[in-house]
Amino acid sequence: MSDPKDGDNNNQRPLPPAPPVPADPAAQANLEACLASPTYVRAQEDLVFLAHRELRGVRLMLELEKADMQMDQEGIRTTIVVFGGARLNEGDRWYAEAREFGRIVSAACQASGVGDFVITTGGGPGAMEAANRGAWDVRAKTVGFNIQLPHEQWPNAYITPSLCFRFHYFGIRKMHLLMRARALVAFPGGYGTLDELFETLTLVQTGKMKRLPIVLVGRAYWEKLINWQFLVDEGGIAPEDLNLISWAEGGAEAWNAILDFYIRHPALPGSRLR
Repeated sequence: MSDPKDGDNNNQRPLPPAPPVPADPAAQANLEACLASPTYVRAQEDLVFLAHRELRGVRLMLELEKADMQMDQEGIRTTIVVFGGARLNEGDRWYAEAREFGRIVSAACQASGVGDFVITTGGGPGAMEAANRGAWDVRAKTVGFNIQLPHEQWPNAYITPSLCFRFHYFGIRKMHLLMRARALVAFPGGYGTLDELFETLTLVQTGKMKRLPIVLVGRAYWEKLINWQFLVDEGGIAPEDLNLISWAEGGAEAWNAILDFYIRHPALPGSRLR
């Protein structure tokens, strides 16, 4: 048997830096066609292949794993999800309150560098920007889960760059918004805010998600928008389902509502932060 060190083992010979050039022009043209063929592109680098309908499951997995792995790498253990209107402007009261909330929570929970109760939003403008901005104000980490839309939603300027994500699938984005959540705070908003709010209420109500504080900021807005008692009176929800909601009139009060929730529910994850 030959000694692998003697140079006779073909496996030890380095590959040529370029493919050999055939003497036959037709063969050369065929080789160039092979190298340019989409089938020669490695599967993980073939974006056209990955876009096929049959690969949707793979794309879903990639969206789930990419953000999850990065959140782990950044040490993000738990989050507070902030929802609210994307159309709020910097001068609006609720913008100011969302910013104050982000600042209070981030200063209280990230002072030691531990990634608990990290402010997390949908990454867009309005209340989302305000909450991310509050965390930015105190130099804390903050997450933005953006979504690709027909009219592009750009990330706001206050998200931690290594925690700024963009999703194609709403379902995977929704999973990430709640996977590490230990509280949800909803400022006045529209369809998107209602979507996320009622989805979370349903998950908790049905036991698919552990109970967590769900704080609605601006009681007058929410009670004018939704007749909660009507849902009970009509049998749509049980009377005790109303207890899933807490109320606040501003950022500081919302944070106190979260702390109070975990004082009253010491066995739930997150209580160690009270």
